[in-house]
Amino acid sequence: MQVDLINGRHIHYRRRGNAGAPLVVFANSLGTDLRIWNGVLDRLGGSIQSICYDKRGHGLSDAPPAPYTLGDHIEDLAGLLDHLHVEQAILCGVSVGGMITLGLTARHPDVVRGLILCDTAHKIGSDELWNQRIEQIRRHGIESMADAIIERWFSKSFRQAVPAAVAGWRNMLVRTPVEGYIGTCAALRDADLTVAAKSVKVPVSCLCGSEDGATPPDLVQSMSALITDARFDVVDGAGHLPCIEAADQVASAIRRFIEETYRDKNDP
Repeated sequence: MQVDLINGRHIHYRRRGNAGAPLVVFANSLGTDLRIWNGVLDRLGGSIQSICYDKRGHGLSDAPPAPYTLGDHIEDLAGLLDHLHVEQAILCGVSVGGMITLGLTARHPDVVRGLILCDTAHKIGSDELWNQRIEQIRRHGIESMADAIIERWFSKSFRQAVPAAVAGWRNMLVRTPVEGYIGTCAALRDADLTVAAKSVKVPVSCLCGSEDGATPPDLVQSMSALITDARFDVVDGAGHLPCIEAADQVASAIRRFIEETYRDKNDP
């Protein structure tokens, strides 16, 4: 197990792969941990080196009392990369993980070689939406909203095809520390990365599941329009977490992005 003290918090992470390969750093969505990338990493094999981590309040990382800010998450990731002596990497984030990587690019541009933004946006949801969710979970726990969240995470066809796997992902969701979940809800409520998106100068690929009920394709495309020369692609049939539901397509998109980003470069 790899756990280190970053910004006063114990952060769980996993670093794998050949040191000579391109480095991709993966950031997770609300209510998930680093396991959501397993299928993608299995398909990418030895073509990359990877860093996955559990953001504060999730997985095996510390869960300090809510609320959090997006800046807390950004600086946790920046601190982890500094701790691991990462000079430059491609960042890949889904949902709030995408907002974290986008925010890090604005604050620490030198460390970012490229961005893959999955099912995320410059602004997600309204104050009312997040305040209602925080109140609901504070009173009744994540279990009270789990089924509705799962319906946004995964397409109907996926839920019907692999119900046992979906049950496992649901267990991961409901076992997220309440402070971590609502703390990150507060970070999402207060975050607006419109200016940050307009400032991005590195190559960017934006992906979105066609059946995403949390950040639908029109919203993700509106973010991509703010970013200079960003590419936007839809992952047909997938919900909010195509890294789980459509790992083949996401791995292919990452592989293509790496090839394009490193084209005409002599070293990774």
